Amino acid sequence: QVQLVESGGGLVQSGGSLRLSCALSGRTFSSYGMGWFRLPPGKEREWVAGISWSGGRTAYADPVKGRFSITRDNAKNTEYLQLNNLKPEDTAVYYCAASRNIYSAPSRADDYSDWGQGTQVTVSS
Repeated sequence: QVQLVESGGGLVQSGGSLRLSCALSGRTFSSYGMGWFRLPPGKEREWVAGISWSGGRTAYADPVKGRFSITRDNAKNTEYLQLNNLKPEDTAVYYCAASRNIYSAPSRADDYSDWGQGTQVTVSS
């Protein structure tokens, strides 16, 4: 059974930075493509970023391009999302997810089989 645990969320001022982490246990981390989604208050869940099993392929949603960076460390069974130049509209619960689609950076929620519990990111103006 795959378990995903996010950490690193918090309250930050506009323009600030955070780094989210997601640790996977129960399966071989490098057997999964990984991704991040977010659920803003009062809105639908949206894809943020994805990364292939090796880290060689990444993809980002347009609202976060140039500000967020997704990486992974297969030796530590952990993926990361670096959030820079945060804006109030980035406020959301951020979820990590694991996909059996390992060669691409999946953007569809249906491509992901396992999800973390979420970590809150709040950006004040």
